[in-house]
Amino acid sequence: MLAELNLFADYRQIHMFDERSSTDLGEAWTDQAASDRLAIGADAVAIGTEVSVNVLVGVEVLGSRPADDDAKFDHVVEASLRSDSGRLVVMGCTDYEPDAARFAVPAGWLRVAKSNVDQACALGIDSDEVPETMERLRIQVWPAEPTPAVVVKQWSQPRA
Repeated sequence: MLAELNLFADYRQIHMFDERSSTDLGEAWTDQAASDRLAIGADAVAIGTEVSVNVLVGVEVLGSRPADDDAKFDHVVEASLRSDSGRLVVMGCTDYEPDAARFAVPAGWLRVAKSNVDQACALGIDSDEVPETMERLRIQVWPAEPTPAVVVKQWSQPRA
């Protein structure tokens, strides 16, 4: 299943968490988390974006680990996320939670891949005017044993 959401990345972040989560991600934004563009709690994560406007977020719930397609993306991180409820909430960090998208998920692994980052970053506040220039996130979720977070592919902002 693949769903595409158009979410406002207020404070340059998108939140994902178990429907029953009470995790506060404010303390999770360490210097390392900012560099990795991923703040992690036991049952919640925040994905750092390069822009503070709308971003396209694809959510894919899978039965097993997907094939490696890292070459298509600018930045790829993987982390474990516990979902006791079996429902994952995906929203902009200031969105109204009762209206947020929800997905039935297995407990386990979460993978986040970002693309179109260079162009979105260059255009900043104007990046969401057309879909071709929007920053894109892809979230993939599949069942797996918990493991430490890893940055599979690191994006760095081009020097001016």
